[in-house]
Amino acid sequence: MYLHADGKPHGITESIVGKLTTVPIQEVSGRLDYIAYLQPQNLARFGDDFVGYAGLFGPSEIDLDCPAHLPRILGCKNLEYLGDGDVLLLLPTGRVNVLYRKSSPHNSILTTERCNSLCLMCSQPPRAIDDSYRVKEILRLAELIDPACKEIGITGGEPTLLSEDFLRIIQKFKDCLPNTALHVLTNGRLFKTKGFAANLGAIKHNDLMLGIPVYSDLDYQHDYVVQARGAFDETVLGLYNLAESEVAVEIRVVIHKQTYQRLPQLAEFIYRNFPFAAHVALMGMEMFGYVNLNLDKLWIDPADYQAELEEATLSLALKGMHVSIYNHQLCILPQSIWPFSRKSISDWKNVYLPICDSCEARPLCGGFFQSATKRHSQHIVPISQTDKKVSNFLSERACT
Repeated sequence: MYLHADGKPHGITESIVGKLTTVPIQEVSGRLDYIAYLQPQNLARFGDDFVGYAGLFGPSEIDLDCPAHLPRILGCKNLEYLGDGDVLLLLPTGRVNVLYRKSSPHNSILTTERCNSLCLMCSQPPRAIDDSYRVKEILRLAELIDPACKEIGITGGEPTLLSEDFLRIIQKFKDCLPNTALHVLTNGRLFKTKGFAANLGAIKHNDLMLGIPVYSDLDYQHDYVVQARGAFDETVLGLYNLAESEVAVEIRVVIHKQTYQRLPQLAEFIYRNFPFAAHVALMGMEMFGYVNLNLDKLWIDPADYQAELEEATLSLALKGMHVSIYNHQLCILPQSIWPFSRKSISDWKNVYLPICDSCEARPLCGGFFQSATKRHSQHIVPISQTDKKVSNFLSERACT
């Protein structure tokens, strides 16, 4: 649900979810899951046998010998990268949404645009709308995703606002994709209700992780960042209820002007209060959504908080906690914490600056969000392997 394009619709009266195929499905009874992908190079394979397909899709307006009522969207540009096994949503308006890309390791599902927080730096500003229709599409999507898919992200808005439907979605993915990891981004506040956490734990998904933000060790600072009074207490209680229900959790910290100064204290707080956390992610800010409205409250050059980030990272690591640094560039990080840096930005919005072209560490660097073209650190410089420590690190990372 992160890429889309528009074409000319024919015969579509309701939304259609199906997976692409460039190869004709021989058994008519097995075609209902598929959308025939009609490209100039494979059009002859299908001939005029389109009976039973969920729909047709193609980049060009072409004359087809098919029933007028057969759902199809043609003339859809800018989606040429799609391939067999990708899952699309075809809408009566002619809009085509890409729900899943088989070739990508960064697939995420938008469950709802509603949220019960209003974070200062939210990259997906919430909308108070009824988008419960998404549940049906998501349940159908779970049936169509390639069983070999390693991980799916579940995001929002706030997914838990779906309540029982949220649990239905987790159960459906467990049933249809038992070997696929689920990573859910949630503020965790609704798990203050012990029964809700217990019901999620009772599903016993074998690889489920909830990523939950804690922005400060001080309740009023956390509540200010998420713009919701009492959110800190609800989140902490939710974390404990999830731990009791044996649901794995990850603590996520977005670093900006409001959060960087107490990173070392927050690291100590996390260790003392959430030792059960499976992972701690210390994250750079995406310059998108509400960030632009609150830039004066949020922006600090990442180079200016490296001392706090280094202290927090090494403190957590020395205490045996699994910690990672997301959305940062190697050239601004102290070399002592390079081993904790991850390439975490989704492939479809991961870019590099022109100055990075000559950087020998680029293949291992996290790079930037596309929105970083608006604002980024003033200390970006190419890295050379002439430094022995740099060379050794790059060699070790390349082998892992």
